[in-house]
Amino acid sequence: MDYAETVTTRRTGLREQKKQATREALRAAALRLALERGPDNVRVDDIAEAAGVSPRTYNNYFSSREQAIVAAVAGEREARVAAAVADRPDGVGLADAVIEAIVDQYTASDAPGADALLLITTRPALREAFVGTTTAIEHPLTEAIAGRLGDGDPHTARVLAASVAAAVRVALEQWLQTTVSTCTAGGLVVPSGSLPDLLRATLAPLRPALDAAEQ
Repeated sequence: MDYAETVTTRRTGLREQKKQATREALRAAALRLALERGPDNVRVDDIAEAAGVSPRTYNNYFSSREQAIVAAVAGEREARVAAAVADRPDGVGLADAVIEAIVDQYTASDAPGADALLLITTRPALREAFVGTTTAIEHPLTEAIAGRLGDGDPHTARVLAASVAAAVRVALEQWLQTTVSTCTAGGLVVPSGSLPDLLRATLAPLRPALDAAEQ
């Protein structure tokens, strides 16, 4: 690599770091303001100002305040899921690799805390946006699955990844269902069921297809 290529690579790396830092600042500000004021009292301009950027810059990262708020909870989970699948040892079957990666990443220590979960479960728009984050899994998971399968039908990995994303969405929708009495009695939220169990249950029907793809 010559000097010009080295400089270009360094600049690209710095730009990506800056973009990531801006995204993190925006989503952190969005969640903080939503918890402090209530999401209905937070404007995009407020989030941008709190993060130290312009509203125009905000729109380069998020299309709504709800998207920014739930991004603070969802984090970069889609990338971590894909990395976890790719990093599983070769001796681990694709079905086990995918299911364990999903369960591990969706029940990690950075899962939403009680305050954030209460905020999401009591606001339909936030619930919808949060569940909608599962679609972000599809592209990176397609690449991870394709990497494990090697050359073959180009559609297989994408179909499997899309099916996994749909299964996770079903699990999250059920998990986020709460009773009105639970949400109003002392501000406690008790999601309906164990998230790991729900994820395993919704992903179980995909095991035969994941196993077959390796054969």
